[in-house]
Amino acid sequence: MDQKLLIEVGTEELPAIPLLKELHNISKKWQIVLEKYALVSEFEFFYTPRRLVLFHKSFKTQQENSFAEFIGAPKELTYKDGILSVAAKSFMQKTGLKENELEFKEIKGKEVLYHKKEIQGVKSSQLLAKMIEEWLKSLNFGKTMRWGSGEYEFIRAIRSFVCVLGDELIKFESYGVKSAKKSFVHRSVSYEALEFSTIDEYFKLLKDNFIILDQEQRKEKILAEFKELETKHKLSIGEDVELLAEVVAITEYPKALLGSFEAEFLQIPSEVIITSMRENQRYFSVFDKDKLSNHFIVVANAVCKDYQQIIMGNERVLRARLSDAMFFWQNDLKTGFKPNKLSNIMYMQELGTMLDKVNREKKIASLLCQIYDLNSKEQEILKALDYAKCDLLTQMVYEFGELQGIMGYYYAKEMNLGDEVAIAIKEQYLPNAEKDPLPSSAFSSIVALSYKLDTLMGLFSIGKIPNGTKDPYALRRAANGILKIIFKLQKSFKLKNLLDTLSVNYKSFDTKNLYDFILERLYTFYPVNASFIKAVLSSQNDDLLHIDASIKALIELSSQENFNENFTTFKRLANIASTNSAKIDEKLFEHKAENMLFEAFKKCDLHTEPKVVLESLFALKPYIDDFFDKVMINTQDSKIKNNRQALVYSIYKAFLNIADIKELSV
Repeated sequence: MDQKLLIEVGTEELPAIPLLKELHNISKKWQIVLEKYALVSEFEFFYTPRRLVLFHKSFKTQQENSFAEFIGAPKELTYKDGILSVAAKSFMQKTGLKENELEFKEIKGKEVLYHKKEIQGVKSSQLLAKMIEEWLKSLNFGKTMRWGSGEYEFIRAIRSFVCVLGDELIKFESYGVKSAKKSFVHRSVSYEALEFSTIDEYFKLLKDNFIILDQEQRKEKILAEFKELETKHKLSIGEDVELLAEVVAITEYPKALLGSFEAEFLQIPSEVIITSMRENQRYFSVFDKDKLSNHFIVVANAVCKDYQQIIMGNERVLRARLSDAMFFWQNDLKTGFKPNKLSNIMYMQELGTMLDKVNREKKIASLLCQIYDLNSKEQEILKALDYAKCDLLTQMVYEFGELQGIMGYYYAKEMNLGDEVAIAIKEQYLPNAEKDPLPSSAFSSIVALSYKLDTLMGLFSIGKIPNGTKDPYALRRAANGILKIIFKLQKSFKLKNLLDTLSVNYKSFDTKNLYDFILERLYTFYPVNASFIKAVLSSQNDDLLHIDASIKALIELSSQENFNENFTTFKRLANIASTNSAKIDEKLFEHKAENMLFEAFKKCDLHTEPKVVLESLFALKPYIDDFFDKVMINTQDSKIKNNRQALVYSIYKAFLNIADIKELSV
């Protein structure tokens, strides 16, 4: 008979970020334990800052009986000279059988020792303690702590266990704690664990004592209160999914409260205020008609009649932090940007100072200005690079490292360095994540490319190359960013030539390794099987824009009904083709099929965009099929043979400018 099952692991306050990182695995890992012990059933998982809870509405009280099969030695090896063999004795020991109970069964055409044994299911009450311990040990929150004598280890100290099957307490001791029908309620009510008798009473106990066990209900409560505050005060609360998840994880009975700070602090860049509130205090930003307001939202975890004291306390804390930020802002403005001081910041031992890095970036930028016809902007771009890293010298960025570049933008604006320069400083690290926007202009793009290219070339030149999953300097992300920016700018870009030209500014290294590393990132860019990318990268064209257009053209054409037929024909042509530099001589054609194919090939437009070239070549399919049907390439006449090979190779070579069809699989 199935019964309800409640498991609660009571802990000291769980840190939100590690909990949220492991959250998607917690239920999966309990499911794995259930499967291992043959006690699979549906369950719900709940969490608060001080507990992990599993609840089964229907749980088996006992494992079902199962059967185990034992297969032993072949029949002819059971006895040796009338005496039981070692293999047979081992089989008897494993199965518990006596000699007269031995049986044989034909398996795969051979008689072998065989025994099928029924295994009695174990009561769940005898297994649950072990299951819970296995589940807890499987959880990975990163860092753990030890407590007591140091014998026990978990993300935080475990203070209580609840395990109730039906209404019966499953008694056990683990992590130095004995299970009991007790649970901790909200601290505003009691610091001691309170008793309950049944599972239904457990849920009522928590509800009556200000514990919202279901994390989704806590989230809904917060969002509902946000909406009420927005309506009442005619303000809007900034959406922040990650912060909301964190606040849900650290509260048991959340209460959204509106606080405020002095309007004079709004002269500080809004990003500073938002970052300070979010990172230090977990406050939500508030806006008035798209402008940052001098208000904030704090989600309290207290239960009281008057929340004013809580609001005032949070206002005092924020006022102190914003006062510091105001001091940093004003002091940084007085100090100003001094690019020469970047020589005081070490970038990397083998690559010199940050000033050395800036100077290398400027050399890259000058070359990029030529590629992108921005010579008229070169001096301004070099100025942007001169000042791009200067905010590293400011107190504000020292305090808020994540605002690097953003603060540079504001300081550049205050120093009247020009809008393009300021924006380029702000966008120099874009894109820095998968969903980040790209730099908004060619001007900013060159600044961003210079930064990323120098980072890659510098680190590759000193052997700091990503290995396996390890990429401590985020070089794969930098390579992704380079490709995305180049594709956005839509101008021919021969990356290998650029790397070779710039390599003189670095310690000697094989630039082909870096070139290949950057192009490997393309395998993550397109919704297509890897052979399409490999085929294009094996072509004779190294222009990144052409590579991108070629992959997209192949993907588009592969969706057409006749693509497989075209592919089959050209795959055959590619396999037959062999390098042949001979000039095609029409006078040596003996069959009409040769003439027809050559005339059709001459009409192909091979000097335009990849899609048009591919369509032109695919249009040759009937002529190629006719050629293969009627013409023998490897004839005894060497001149005719070479001429036919030259024709086939010329077509293959034209395709090879876009992709090597030999590498393609569909």
